[in-house]
Amino acid sequence: MSYSKEDKARANRIVQQAIDKAIADGREIGLQVAAYHRGELVIDAWGGLADEATGRRVDGDTLFNVFSVTKAVAATAIHVLADRGLLDYDQPVTRYWPEYGRRGKEKTTVRHVLTHRACVPQMPTDVTTERMCDWDWMTNAIANLEPLAEPGTKTLYLSMTFGWILGEIVRRVDPKHRSLGRYVAEEIAAPLHIDDLWIGLPKGLEGRVAKLTDAMTPIPAEYLPPLFLASMPAPTALVPAIFERPDVRRAEVAGVGGIFTARSEARFWALLANGGELDGARLLSRERAAMLNTPRERSDEPDPVMFNIPLPISVGGFWLGGDYPPVGSARSPRALCHPGQGGSIGWADPDQNLAVAICHNKMFNASSLAEDPILPIANAVREALGLA
Repeated sequence: MSYSKEDKARANRIVQQAIDKAIADGREIGLQVAAYHRGELVIDAWGGLADEATGRRVDGDTLFNVFSVTKAVAATAIHVLADRGLLDYDQPVTRYWPEYGRRGKEKTTVRHVLTHRACVPQMPTDVTTERMCDWDWMTNAIANLEPLAEPGTKTLYLSMTFGWILGEIVRRVDPKHRSLGRYVAEEIAAPLHIDDLWIGLPKGLEGRVAKLTDAMTPIPAEYLPPLFLASMPAPTALVPAIFERPDVRRAEVAGVGGIFTARSEARFWALLANGGELDGARLLSRERAAMLNTPRERSDEPDPVMFNIPLPISVGGFWLGGDYPPVGSARSPRALCHPGQGGSIGWADPDQNLAVAICHNKMFNASSLAEDPILPIANAVREALGLA
């Protein structure tokens, strides 16, 4: 089934109404929404302001910080390499990156990293914002970290270290030894004709990036888990003052530094919703794509980094949908998704062959589905496509 122009126009009107309402109600500032259904871009809508100070409006080419949604792209790079026979999830990281085995990490496997059981959630104690931008400094410092438990025995969410560990594995395994950002650009984005899936923003694109507004409800430090603070210390905090710095935008902050458009991000998710292939470009075997939403072992284990809440992580390194924040928009427990700091989210529902990306610039931390301004937009997408 292909959508006619009239069908697409009707679907976009429904979603546009939800976007306009969220902005009119003050729940959002600038938004982009894109959705693929059965491999076809059906919804491509936007609204609001990219910069309140200047009045610059959001359009289809506005770029947005997506924070941890980046982890889904980093994990997919690992799966592409595995599909090509270049790495094995159950081999130790040291097979590919020998220096990683320092200080008791020699038994850490690639799967432990993907499933957030590598037990090194803490950032290096002497990290600075400038050092965060230095790939070699970061990977050497992470190789020197001591695990907080025996790798593989405990769930400890890798808030930021996830990206550097997987990214260095990619660099070591790739026959051309490309950085993660370059590998994604050349081996994922290029075959899929994706324009704006940046891990490390190229020069000249800064003027397209939406300005962030931090509207998150502050939580006093004494109420934050110590491991949460250790995993995202002040010099690397996911706040506008740091992630709008030119050097941070240009750096490959591989787990949280992605800058995407919704249109490009949705096309990435469409690859996963469509069984590893899109428009004739197959990047993952159907069998590998089908296993990515298998829940990891001990998926009900509380995570001390994340307020002792069990995280719905799959063996593929993705979150799974549910009926609670921050994954409520994805809804189905079989949907691959990834939330990002401040409410960004994207997902791939293989049962409905649905891929959705929602990018925005008003950061919030909803404590319930009723507080989540993204959920009505996600519901509008499903209504527009007859999937409600």
